[in-house]
Amino acid sequence: MEPRDRGFTLIEMLIVVVILGFLAAIAIPRYMRAREKSYIATVTSDLKNLATQQEIYQSDHQVYAATISDLTNYTVSAGVTVSVNEATGTGWAATATHAGFAGGQCGIYYGGASAANGTPAAQPGAVTCQN
Repeated sequence: MEPRDRGFTLIEMLIVVVILGFLAAIAIPRYMRAREKSYIATVTSDLKNLATQQEIYQSDHQVYAATISDLTNYTVSAGVTVSVNEATGTGWAATATHAGFAGGQCGIYYGGASAANGTPAAQPGAVTCQN
């Protein structure tokens, strides 16, 4: 009796490749959604921290900070860009984006600031995001 060659047949290899492709087709979109949610969470956190720092600044100076650089204890997360669009003695508005959240923007406004300067924010003090 001749020894039989051991190994995988072409059919077995094709089945494995098809299964791996199917698993990748399911996993990649879920991974991308999870990553986008993490970017939104980072931007939301930065805007909430900005709100806290703005209140501290306002209690010290009786006006809200017009730029991020005016806030000495505020640090923006990596990849996040925050812009203060309006700041007066009665309110402020800001928007933020993340480099990985293409086309998306989060906004917040507070007090007498114009909601348009905090777009897409719909309520004062609440961070709202859109993509």
